[in-house]
Amino acid sequence: MATQDGDWSTPQAMAIPERGYFKLEQGIYGPVFPRTPACYGFTIIAKLKPGREAAMRAYADTIEKTLPTVPDLLAPLKLHYLKWVMFPINGETYFMYQGIFDTDFDKYTDDAVALFTKAGVSTAFENLEGFPEDWQTNPAAFIKFVREHHHPSFMEYGEYPWVTADEIKKALRLKKSFGEMLDQMQ
Repeated sequence: MATQDGDWSTPQAMAIPERGYFKLEQGIYGPVFPRTPACYGFTIIAKLKPGREAAMRAYADTIEKTLPTVPDLLAPLKLHYLKWVMFPINGETYFMYQGIFDTDFDKYTDDAVALFTKAGVSTAFENLEGFPEDWQTNPAAFIKFVREHHHPSFMEYGEYPWVTADEIKKALRLKKSFGEMLDQMQ
């Protein structure tokens, strides 16, 4: 098992047991999944409601168009990356959600429910079969759905391991400032 030794300069990989954790530790909503060199994350795979492909793509377009005017919209989630994929299995369409973020699973799901409820917007997950209609008033149902459709990684890799999104942004701001300072000296 890779260790979190604070050395972001050496790439690290971590093989994860099939159950998704090394030692069973209960969080608020179930097993605590480990922080890895890639930080935290989860993968949800669920069947899309029939005929909802266009709605799912429209939701992605909405996020793309909203972020330039509300750049901190998803900031509470402490995201590094999100990846959405639709794919067919036996004539049905499935959706895969992959997220990498800086908080643990429980905090991320709590923050997601709070964020979308406060903003008064829907979630793309409403297009998935079995997603609870009362998710905004029943966070436990939201979390149950996410947990039931989560497929833990068995290996994660970090080129710059253990680094948070905030640390990356800070380093890039420093780089920009340093570059501007050097430009002034010329």
